[in-house]
Amino acid sequence: MKKDLWLGLNERTRKALSPRDYKSGSVAQRIAASGVDAAELSAGRGKAELKKVWIPGVEIFPREIHPQRHRGSFGELAREAQGVLGKIKLWPRQWSAARMFANSAKGFHIHPPCIPAEMTADKWLRRLFINQPQNYSLRPYDREQWDIMFFLQGRAEIFLRDVRAGLPARSMRFFADGDNHRSRNNVGVVIPPGVAHAIRAEGSEDVIMVYGTSTTFQPDFEGRIASEVEAADLPESWRKFLSS
Repeated sequence: MKKDLWLGLNERTRKALSPRDYKSGSVAQRIAASGVDAAELSAGRGKAELKKVWIPGVEIFPREIHPQRHRGSFGELAREAQGVLGKIKLWPRQWSAARMFANSAKGFHIHPPCIPAEMTADKWLRRLFINQPQNYSLRPYDREQWDIMFFLQGRAEIFLRDVRAGLPARSMRFFADGDNHRSRNNVGVVIPPGVAHAIRAEGSEDVIMVYGTSTTFQPDFEGRIASEVEAADLPESWRKFLSS
């Protein structure tokens, strides 16, 4: 008979315990649950299992960081009309920078898609991302905010949730590295409007990011969902445990 490891705890705490599941699972299973390395997504976008769970319009593309001995490093962000951004015909009208302190998080927040007056949201979004996904000239980049994110320092955990009308509700969770951590997780990330996104700093290091937007900053485009995490309160389960 297997020995009960938790005999030294009181009964209430023993009942509250739950084992951590260390099973790896496939990329498709982990992308919406425990999360995956960005490298698994930037390198495997074409895999059949990822097509079923990928949020339409999201792009994750690799970057190369070059070490400069005794000085630091050099890493390009993007070149206009080249690479992934050139393919999808997107170039920012504004560049911004942000710092996230260690152990902090941002989001969820979301930007509104621009829907033509003569069409329903369902029909328009399905046309853009399901029926004609490679007809990038249809996308109204100048009338809705697309984000392009790059991470220069630290490690970030990124959460995406598709809540657009007429499209499947899908979630993506992945980890990206800043330039000071050279790895296959050095990536750029494109997030369409209508896809809620949140970022959490992983580890004990501040996260510094640079991001471009397809429009200039407009407060009306900033919708917030489930953003109470930014208040840095303890999770409810932690509060209950500490007061028990």
